[in-house]
Amino acid sequence: MAEEKCCCQCASGKTKERSEKEYKDLMNRLSRIEGQVRGIKGMLERDAYCVDILMQVSAITSALNSFNKVLLANHIRSCVVENVRSGNDEVIDELVSTIQKLMK
Repeated sequence: MAEEKCCCQCASGKTKERSEKEYKDLMNRLSRIEGQVRGIKGMLERDAYCVDILMQVSAITSALNSFNKVLLANHIRSCVVENVRSGNDEVIDELVSTIQKLMK
């Protein structure tokens, strides 16, 4: 049986080849989030006021949610569509389960 190409090599063992544009967009978003996290670390080291740190954490949470929305949309447009077209309807259950986990 051929290895199924799809989104994440982590837990599922699947992989996903992304276009250069998609890859760069996702990496840029993660780099910005990484910078924000480093900024919060610096704030903590400088004994910044709790509310100021909490507002920055909120901004990171929003940035991660935005990253998830982009990645999920790309997943639906590529992995899910390709699997459904090839007759693998199990990907719908995987998608529903993923959305339920994201909405906790």
